[in-house]
Amino acid sequence: MPAFSLEPEQHAWRAELRTLAAQRLRPLADKGEPGHVNRPLLAELGRLGLLARLFASGALELCLMRESLAQACTEAETALALQGLGAHPVHAHGSPAQKERWLPGVAEGGAVAAFALSEPGAGSDAAALALAAEPDGAGWRLTGEKCWISNAPEADFYTVFARTTPGAGARGVTAFLVPADRPGLTGSALQMLSPHPIGALRFDAVPVTAADVLGEADRGFAVAMGTLNLFRPSVGAFAVGMAQAALDATLDHTGRREAFGGRLKDLQTVSHQVAEMALRTEAARLMVYAAATAYDRGAADVPGRAAMAKLLATEAAQYVVDTAVQLHGARALRRGHLLEHLYREVRAPRIYEGASEVQRGIIAKELYARTHHQEAP
Repeated sequence: MPAFSLEPEQHAWRAELRTLAAQRLRPLADKGEPGHVNRPLLAELGRLGLLARLFASGALELCLMRESLAQACTEAETALALQGLGAHPVHAHGSPAQKERWLPGVAEGGAVAAFALSEPGAGSDAAALALAAEPDGAGWRLTGEKCWISNAPEADFYTVFARTTPGAGARGVTAFLVPADRPGLTGSALQMLSPHPIGALRFDAVPVTAADVLGEADRGFAVAMGTLNLFRPSVGAFAVGMAQAALDATLDHTGRREAFGGRLKDLQTVSHQVAEMALRTEAARLMVYAAATAYDRGAADVPGRAAMAKLLATEAAQYVVDTAVQLHGARALRRGHLLEHLYREVRAPRIYEGASEVQRGIIAKELYARTHHQEAP
């Protein structure tokens, strides 16, 4: 059976999620304030059991959740994904005490998590982190800044990546679980194109100890990359969900809209554009499913597959949403229109969790490594 085939129950679950998103999550999302954490929405995701499934499911199930929610309510999708991104390092590498303290709250939607990797001078080059973890006898003091952090500054705790060994590149980074109420930790919101909360964090000698380390000291880069390998295909799933929503809206619009003596769909230039939108959406979906299945099976080529899935899906979604706007005309640019919303949402995924250029670099690196391995005696 191909890696991307879905079982009938998986198709049914996707449909159920789309209905839940439209009926129970969309109304809560509409009441939220753009740029701020929507805690009632998170609580409802918890009541529905979706947040708990972040830690009980594999990559394919995560992708199915994100794609399905994104079709009907991007705010719900993003709220779920950010909980997973911020808390997965705790789930995968946390101590029993860390897990007991934070994961139940994350699953219930009461504790807001955030993944704090990017810095003003270290976005795509994650190994160039400058946030300093300076030994102070009892542990470390964190000094520096983080930037472009989703859910900041309103999260309840942060998975923070800091440099414990200067000059060691990726080998000198440690992951810490830092509660938001630690002395010296402050933050500010950033006004961004996308509607979900994004902010900057400032660390002024924030105290952390060995009890706050996630995994092992100086091994934090592996924690970050392991998390991203899981979530990159699901970023692609988010993009596929948005592309499908734009495609569905376009099929409806072009099938009804009268222009030039007939319906828009009867114009070959329009129908061919719609066909291209469908082609790219389905190709992205299949690659996302294949990458997620490879992750769940423990395949050796997960980094390359994850990068391909994220790259193809986010670039495809940008094309599909942009084309949908063009075919809808000026109405799609009106504030509150579905496509106006998707147009703002679709741009960021080509940058976060590794920009498209970074994904191409990962793909090339994996290809050449494989070639070198095959040529070795």
